[in-house]
Amino acid sequence: MADDKIRLQKYLAECGVASRRKSEELIAAGKVKVNGVTALIGDKVNPKHDKVTVSGKKAVSVKKNVYIMLNKPRGFITTMNDEHDRKCVAELVKDIN
Repeated sequence: MADDKIRLQKYLAECGVASRRKSEELIAAGKVKVNGVTALIGDKVNPKHDKVTVSGKKAVSVKKNVYIMLNKPRGFITTMNDEHDRKCVAELVKDIN
């Protein structure tokens, strides 16, 4: 996935700044900048690399929850940490983003 760009108005909507249509109005009004340059309708951004601001405030992507279904093996306890150093399910899911 070399090109992970999405439409700017979609990104703004995902950040909770405004709806896609309202985001288009903000872009048309010149209130949105990408990497310091005033954005245009149709611009695309890479959420991981581009800095997007709306009226001088940084647009930050909302963190999405990750749900994990796990068949807990025998010998592990169902907790994320344990003061008695027993095996915890956290050890099984530690590398999942």
